[in-house]
Amino acid sequence: MVLRQSFLIILAFFGMVLCGLIYLNTNQNSCKPQIIEKVITKKNWKLKNFGLRSPVGLVYNQPSALVSRTDVASVTPWLAPIVWEGTFDSRVIDSIYKQQNITIATTVFALGKYTRFLKDFLESAEEHYFVGFRVHFYLFTDQPEEVPNVKLGQERYLTVKTLPSMNRWQDISMSRMEILEKLIENELASEADYIFCLDVDTKFYGRWGVESLGRLVGVIHPWFFNVPRFLFTYEHRPKSQAYIPAGKGDFYYTGAAFGGSLKDVHNLTKTCREQMNIDTANSIEALWHEESHLNKYFLYNKPSKLLSPEYLWRDISMSSGSVKIIRFSHVAKNNAEVRPNL
Repeated sequence: MVLRQSFLIILAFFGMVLCGLIYLNTNQNSCKPQIIEKVITKKNWKLKNFGLRSPVGLVYNQPSALVSRTDVASVTPWLAPIVWEGTFDSRVIDSIYKQQNITIATTVFALGKYTRFLKDFLESAEEHYFVGFRVHFYLFTDQPEEVPNVKLGQERYLTVKTLPSMNRWQDISMSRMEILEKLIENELASEADYIFCLDVDTKFYGRWGVESLGRLVGVIHPWFFNVPRFLFTYEHRPKSQAYIPAGKGDFYYTGAAFGGSLKDVHNLTKTCREQMNIDTANSIEALWHEESHLNKYFLYNKPSKLLSPEYLWRDISMSSGSVKIIRFSHVAKNNAEVRPNL
């Protein structure tokens, strides 16, 4: 009798173990679809990675390891190139990127009286901006009826998106980061390879091509490229999320032009938007609004490529010995006349 009871106890024990194993296996299997779903919904960034393959038979001048421009710096301390005239061969770099079938998204904002700058911006872009490559312009405006009818070339596209009017130019400036963040998330992540975000009160005067492409691209501000950093107009109030301590900083970057891969620019815009929201909650507005937050971001997230002031000059009528060519420039304007609250 005792032996039989012992046998039944052992049998019951093994039965419980077996049921436990079956339960665990079933529970693990039920988790698998959730894991798979998480992988599937992960953002699918479109950026291609073909390397820098040069086509066979391409003829170009021999590069030199000894001879280069000596009047400007062409590399940063973190080994990111600074693009100037004379630091690249357009034949070589165009032939490399032509094989990759890339799309460059480009955003511009034209609210209020800034619509007057659209015609020159778009027409000059057709002449100089990524010529021969697929470009999709995304124009944000509160006056879609004022968008000029500019004839675009093959594989050049324009999408107009309507925004509500804003009473403060500072709000227009700071809202861009959130709008760009959502645009990348909702439309561009799987549609484009690179993005540039440009001011509209500008005009192209020379080549802006694939030499400007990179993972994260900043443009050196034309007013601060040749001055010591104690003159940089960083945000120096510790209360702001854009705060940069005195004596810190690499370059002063313009907020009027920046770009890179969709993934990297998305992270930039998301971070700046979050930090501006914190500032708003703390009743503080950074000195130069989103440009101040952009400079804070670039200080701790180094750009992989920098564009010289050739890629955003201060005024076509002004000259500088270091700037051999003006590719893109702000146009002369009366800020008090075009900005809504000045």
